Amino acid sequence: MPRPPGIPDIIVVGGGIVGCAIAAELARRGAAVRLVEERTAGMGATQAAAGILAPHIEISSPAPFLDLAVRSLNLFDEFIARTEADSGIAVLYRRTGTLQVATTDDAMRELRNAAARLEAQRVVVSLLDAKTVLAEEPHLSHDIVGGLLVPSHGFVAAGDLVRALAGAAKRHGAQVIEGSRAQRMVFANDDCIVETDRGPLAASAVVLAAGSWSGRIEIVGLPARMPVRPIRGQLLRLAWKGPMVRRVVWSERCYLVPWDDGTLLVGATVEDAGFDERTTAAGVRDLLDAACEIAPAAWTAGFIDARAGLRPASADLLPIIGASRVFPNLMYATAHYRNGVLLAPVTATIVADAMLDKRLDPALAGVSPQRFGNL
Repeated sequence: MPRPPGIPDIIVVGGGIVGCAIAAELARRGAAVRLVEERTAGMGATQAAAGILAPHIEISSPAPFLDLAVRSLNLFDEFIARTEADSGIAVLYRRTGTLQVATTDDAMRELRNAAARLEAQRVVVSLLDAKTVLAEEPHLSHDIVGGLLVPSHGFVAAGDLVRALAGAAKRHGAQVIEGSRAQRMVFANDDCIVETDRGPLAASAVVLAAGSWSGRIEIVGLPARMPVRPIRGQLLRLAWKGPMVRRVVWSERCYLVPWDDGTLLVGATVEDAGFDERTTAAGVRDLLDAACEIAPAAWTAGFIDARAGLRPASADLLPIIGASRVFPNLMYATAHYRNGVLLAPVTATIVADAMLDKRLDPALAGVSPQRFGNL
């Protein structure tokens, strides 16, 4: 069917949290959007994401990431409210803070240094001694020597959020095509063809947001494929009985995320295992040991399941966001590694601004695909 004059027709390849956020934002602003996803939306890396919103924990990360992450956190209240209103789907979202704990004097020294750097940036933090940590979180181990509390942090249920974003996109007129694998892209003149295993799709522009699979899609005319590799992260879900931790707790070996229904998420491993999406006995054992080290009562929790997701990582661990130098109607939005959920609002905004309003965000300079060559 011919496109109505003046309405951009955009295909978003990838139905994880980033792809769904972009599709919802583009559709909300009036674009004709089709989202193509090989599985059900959100069933790739997103289904094994804990949804932690904690940019200030990454104080040592490169400036391009920190700037984007802090901006994105500041967008979250409005982002969640709008997504719930547009979709009619409730999303579990809490800004109860994070508590990063130390079990050694060396780790505590690092927390003091982090607190000083954050305070210099006017971030509200509290450095806690062992007694105060246990007063805040009585279920934690007496081996903990202190902690760093960041009240502005929080978490969101990633599964809820991706379903709501897909629903919001549909309500704004987007078509969500599930069970369709994008295999190849061909660009000619001002149009592009996305070849899928269910037939070709034509559009005026494409967003490549396929996460770890971004580099497996052939783009005819490009000398190299997107340099993204998968890093496996395993996550446990435990059934906790009685009062549990009040907020996200972070140690050197794991994190704990408490849900309102008594589910406790424990994550996550970091494994260079290629495209192997299995959960493993070693991963489950290591996460249980790490969780019980800081919260001994985890030994008595019920075991719900273990999940694995492939986090998309670039060589410098920064996202790849921006237009192709070779094909200007190809927009990359991939390689968000462990922070796809956190970065979803700002990525969607930046991509929509660039594609619909021709407004290039200054942050694109630090995450441009051109840092990897002529992509």
